[in-house]
Amino acid sequence: MKKNLHPAYRPVVFRDPSVGFAFLTRSTRTSDKTVEWEDGKTYPVIDVDVSSASHPFYTGRGRILDTAGRVERFNQRYGKM
Repeated sequence: MKKNLHPAYRPVVFRDPSVGFAFLTRSTRTSDKTVEWEDGKTYPVIDVDVSSASHPFYTGRGRILDTAGRVERFNQRYGKM
């Protein structure tokens, strides 16, 4: 394999500042900001806008659309006459 072809794969902390949720994983992304993790080591940190802790699908705060009612209303207005 060729050397210096692939980016470095290292531990990185991804943080969702809106809810205070963070997790440590490995990534090729880098950042100038750092954070001290639970193990006492310092890792680069990348702030994200949405995570599983703040996304409506995972938190259950999403809206449920009444598609059946809309279809029935359409059929009443424009359906068979």
